[in-house]
Amino acid sequence: MNDKEIVNEINRLSQEEHRLEEAHVGEGLSPEESETLRTIEVSLDLCWDLLRQRRARRDAGQDPDEAATRPAPVVENYQQ
Repeated sequence: MNDKEIVNEINRLSQEEHRLEEAHVGEGLSPEESETLRTIEVSLDLCWDLLRQRRARRDAGQDPDEAATRPAPVVENYQQ
């Protein structure tokens, strides 16, 4: 994926996340919807991580296409 494709995917996932959350304002999500929301959140984190890697590689004079998606447990357990 190039940067534009990653940003497009981030936008698509964000819209889906908002649609799901807004459809249930004041209500709880079903177990299936909660799982879908969690999957979307992880996918967003993975996309953002890949985009940051690509930008960092570019800034360092390296090939951004050598950036790779890391496993979800690695990205999800980053210390802030």
